[in-house]
Amino acid sequence: MQPAPEPTDKDPQPAQLQPVGEQIRDLRKVRSFTLQGLAGKIGRSVGYLSQIERNLSDVSIPVLNEIAVALEVNINWFFQGNANAPPDERDHVVRRANRRKLEFAGTGMVEELLSPNFSGTFEMILGTFAPGAATGSEKYTRPGEVGGFLVSGELQLVVGEKQFRIFAGDAFTYPSTQPHRCWNSGETQAIVLWVVAPPSY
Repeated sequence: MQPAPEPTDKDPQPAQLQPVGEQIRDLRKVRSFTLQGLAGKIGRSVGYLSQIERNLSDVSIPVLNEIAVALEVNINWFFQGNANAPPDERDHVVRRANRRKLEFAGTGMVEELLSPNFSGTFEMILGTFAPGAATGSEKYTRPGEVGGFLVSGELQLVVGEKQFRIFAGDAFTYPSTQPHRCWNSGETQAIVLWVVAPPSY
């Protein structure tokens, strides 16, 4: 077995990412929704949805999930990036330069997909939170279970009525059917490795 190549400055760089607001706008048009129609379906104002599409307002995980459901896609549809893996690696290895990304405009939060596809029983995601960045202002739920390992920084995690302060090196799990949210309460960037089962994000 050949050792994995060391990253170099010559590694391929990810393609320019399309902002998530533009993705929402494009998919809305493909689905033949007006701004008013989609706003009504997700219970949000037309003005707020218009600002999201123009990348003038932030979009939290719960809101993006509502939009995904309304447009009949999984939230992982919004992950972007290169898929230039060699055929023999494509289902097993994700090189650093080939990670698919999801950037939440205005939130200071970026998620990178570490799993090669969504066909397994779980998925891995690397989350980066700028100071003050959060998954959203409100707790939310989704099916399945979540595990996390905080690589650096610190997070505040709320699950149900419990709140935890998570430090670098700490690990945690919770059923994502319980209302939850997290945010970076520190002064430095926080990086967390997420494991989500089943793949739903």
